[in-house]
Amino acid sequence: MNGSKPPLDEVRFLTVAEVATIMRVSKMTVYRMVHSGVLPAIRVGRSYRVPERAVHDYLREAFVEAG
Repeated sequence: MNGSKPPLDEVRFLTVAEVATIMRVSKMTVYRMVHSGVLPAIRVGRSYRVPERAVHDYLREAFVEAG
């Protein structure tokens, strides 16, 4: 078992709208990030859910790169 990943029952999933709000971008930007593979996501029916940790990891990495 990978020690860096939390157990699945501890993963919190966010909607595209929630991710857009956190990142202060449009929902279309989030969809583009998901489709390009920048943000991992799972598909639930016709909707996508993004692991909350993936959003925080992306923002942390983007901040360091900009710094």
